[in-house]
Formats: sequence, C-alpha cells, structure tokens
Amino acid sequence: MRELKEAFPKTIPVLAGYIFLGITYGILAVTSGLPAWVPVLTALVVYTGSMEFLLVSILLAPFNPFSVLATTLMVGARHIFYGLAMLSKYRGTGKAKFYLIYTTSDETFALNCDAKIPERMDKTKHYFWVSFLDQMYWVAGSALGAFFGSYITVSTEGLDFVMTAMFICIFLSQWLRDRDLLIQKYRKKIPWKQILLAHAGEITGVLASLLCLLIFGSEKFIIPSMILILVILACTRKQVEPFTDDLNKAQTGGDQA
Repeated sequence: MRELKEAFPKTIPVLAGYIFLGITYGILAVTSGLPAWVPVLTALVVYTGSMEFLLVSILLAPFNPFSVLATTLMVGARHIFYGLAMLSKYRGTGKAKFYLIYTTSDETFALNCDAKIPERMDKTKHYFWVSFLDQMYWVAGSALGAFFGSYITVSTEGLDFVMTAMFICIFLSQWLRDRDLLIQKYRKKIPWKQILLAHAGEITGVLASLLCLLIFGSEKFIIPSMILILVILACTRKQVEPFTDDLNKAQTGGDQA
C-alpha cells in the first residue's frame, strides 16, 4: 500500500477537476435523453473526457460510422505521442501495461511522465494507482452527474458549452504562458516574427477552424479543421520547434537574451 499512499496526494488536483467535469458530463448525458447507466459505462470503457462529451450528440444523432471513426481518431490523435513518450516509462510493467496504456488520459500522462518514484517502491504499482485513481474520479463524477441529472427538472440548456469553455480556458492559458516567455526572453521590444512563432499553435488553431467553419458550416467543420491544423503544424514544425525550444530554455534559466 506504500505505492497507493505515495500516488494519492499527487492525484488530488485531478480529483478536483475530474469530479466536477464528470458531474457535468453525467448531467448532460441524462438530460439529453440517455439512460443513467450510459455515462457510467462510457466512463469505464471509453474514458476520454472530450470524446465522451461529443459522444452524447453522436449517440443521439443518426449513426454515421465514418464520421464517428474520423472524429475519434482526430480527437484522440494526441495519445499517439503520449504513447511514444511513455515507452521507456512503462517498459517492464508486465500485464499492467495494457491497463496503463488504456488509462493514459492527459492528466494521468502528466503525472506518470514526471513521476519521481523512490527506489524502494514498485514503479508498476505506482503507475497503476495513479491511473486507477484518476479513472475512478472520472467514473465517480459521471455517476454523480447521472444520478442528480435524473432528478433535474430545470432547463439545462447551454450545459454542453462546458467543453467549449474548457478549451477557451486552455487556449488563453497557453497564450498567456507564451506571452510571459516572450517577455522573459526579450524584455521590452519583442519582434513581430517572434510573436507569431511563439503563438503559432494558437493562431493556427483559430484560423484553421474559422476557415473550415466558413467552408463546411457549423455541422461539419470539426474534422476538416483538425486535419488542416495537423497538416499546417506538421509542415511548419522545423520553423517553429527550434524557437519554442529556445523559449522553454529561457523559462528554466537557460539561454537568456
């Protein structure tokens, strides 16, 4: 149980986020017309927050296998890079590796990737408890939301905006972080080129989404915009990556201009 005692405190921030986000998901699913057991089941077998919110509308819409597959691949594409980053971390974890891979959410990846495990502890058990606790927080939140959602009689219109709000917060957080790094590196006068490079990811996401929204409309723009974003970022990687690496070094006390 030493590994559990070591892992639990590290997952408390995830607990705070997953419980309330899970409650929102459970309420949204039930008030949209799905049975109360659906959000609990998807929390167990799907377990990917952003995709589960999309799943509510997918399950209620006419079935379109290609659209579902494409959307799932685009939304979950980041997990490919998570897996590559965790290859060495999860080496030697035996049968637990399958569960560790399955439960690698954004937050679990962050915790396990940066984990400093004392030598006296079993790394496999530590990774397992972090992964298991994080998933149980999400399941518990979804179950609570489904339970309370069954008794809600007031209008929940606009509740599905929670994911949009979350992504806006992430966007603003990333923008402010990059701005602070620029100020730290260049002090007063920041060249326009450097501003564009620092915010390349955010700007690409916004412009690509707006372009696809105009071309494909509000019902079909998500998949084309994700594809366009991936293509642009892949093509500009060699130009952007050295600069962002330089900024990160500045943050950690490396090269200062």
